[in-house]
Amino acid sequence: MSTDVSVIGYASGKVQGVWFRYFVQQQAQPLGVTGYAKNLVDGQVEVLLCGSEESVAQVQKAVANGPPDARVDGVQWQSIEAQIAHGFEIL
Repeated sequence: MSTDVSVIGYASGKVQGVWFRYFVQQQAQPLGVTGYAKNLVDGQVEVLLCGSEESVAQVQKAVANGPPDARVDGVQWQSIEAQIAHGFEIL
């Protein structure tokens, strides 16, 4: 039985204007991971992932690599209290 977890992460590098948020959504939805991806004014993308430990970990790996046109310099992840999110939003 898998445990549901929630993590929030901040991706830095060339992560805006390269379809990064949509890429995260495409990785998350088939795995049943909910949350959001949101551009921040400082150039980072904030990502909330909620779901099973295994699925969230898989999406975290994808986020660390990013889509082909992106350059992910790093992602700072933090575990947070389990959240309830419906679907995966692009904000």
